[in-house]
Amino acid sequence: MRKSILRRLSAATVAAGMAIASPALATNGYFANGYGGASKGMAGAGVAVPAGVLGLAQNPAMGLKVGNQAGMCLTGFAPDRSVTISPGGALTTGTHKSKNDFFLIPCGGANWKLGDRASLGVFMFGNGGMNTEYTTNFFAPLAPPGVASAPLGVNLEQAFVSVNLSYKLNDQVTVGAAPIFAIQRFSATGLEPFGGFSSAPANVTNRGDDWSQGYGYNLGILIEASPELTFGMSYRSRIEMEKFSKYSGLFANGGEFDVPATATLGVALTPKTMPQWTFTGEVQKIFYSDIPSIANGNIPPFPALGTPGGLGFGWKDMMVYRLAAVYRYNPKLTLRGGVSYATKFIDDSSAVVNTLTPATPQWHLSVGASYKINDRWGITTSYTHALDASVTGMNPGLSGGAQPVKIRMKQDEFAFGVTYRW
Repeated sequence: MRKSILRRLSAATVAAGMAIASPALATNGYFANGYGGASKGMAGAGVAVPAGVLGLAQNPAMGLKVGNQAGMCLTGFAPDRSVTISPGGALTTGTHKSKNDFFLIPCGGANWKLGDRASLGVFMFGNGGMNTEYTTNFFAPLAPPGVASAPLGVNLEQAFVSVNLSYKLNDQVTVGAAPIFAIQRFSATGLEPFGGFSSAPANVTNRGDDWSQGYGYNLGILIEASPELTFGMSYRSRIEMEKFSKYSGLFANGGEFDVPATATLGVALTPKTMPQWTFTGEVQKIFYSDIPSIANGNIPPFPALGTPGGLGFGWKDMMVYRLAAVYRYNPKLTLRGGVSYATKFIDDSSAVVNTLTPATPQWHLSVGASYKINDRWGITTSYTHALDASVTGMNPGLSGGAQPVKIRMKQDEFAFGVTYRW
């Protein structure tokens, strides 16, 4: 009974946060590039350098570095995405721009020191998502006249609640663990032309919002090899989610859409000769290829949609590389900057189906700052620009001909947070 109540409370908390936030965060695939303003100001870095309460999402071993602190943050996210379809097949030609180009995403949490060796944190954040809404259903010509509806698009939102425990084993090594409760919401419209490919045509599109939840964990370690050199590592497990039953004819395995695992390794250097500076580098892997609904191929012939091998988006594992710097200008003002690069994770032939999820950006450039108003209150801001990137390809089996399709996206993101220390 108690577990059931806690589960419902957790779900209600996350659902409330998702209701406040609009769907977005299509940065590294559909994962956010960092959590909270401090991390976002370093292009998503934070596994080897402290990045506030939300930085615990990247490395659970950071709790003692964060200390007694609470924080609230709000991100304004502005994606610009479009599809250009050239002649040569059945799809409606022209440039089609997705609507909904500004979103607000909240996050927040708190961390408490439990003596000199342990800390406990609780926080909520948006893991990622994807939203497209095209006024013209350019897939409509593939269906009988009058069958396909508009708008065409999908909406995915994922939010996590995490409880974080950090423990210092000795002067050099701190470990951390964080169970994760995840909830996600999905809807699709205008996908009637894909009903003929499905094992359950009635559960492909226009079924409204569907929700699912699941559990996972995040593990981390912080190694302070010397006052100048620090290593950080983290691993977040695959999160097995309940199936989207309303869309059992769209996603593989009857509506399965799990959250892929991630692994991150980082290093931070604070030179003796420049103690006001810290430089950090990271490499991260996102295991998209382990999730059939995301990774399955889309070149016909393929098993029916909704079956284990049904049509997917063709996503591969993604590698993300980050370089960032922190400059402590004075005791009150800290400046940050960073750059990240994500590897291309779809083939050109997957451009057609990824018109629904044009997560093309690879380069992110970020700047940020924190300012201590007094001993207790502070503010943190950041700005990130994801450079315009595109993928062009053909898939005659899905377009009815040799028809080039170009998908593209660029993004701007501004984060603002307030912190309180005690």
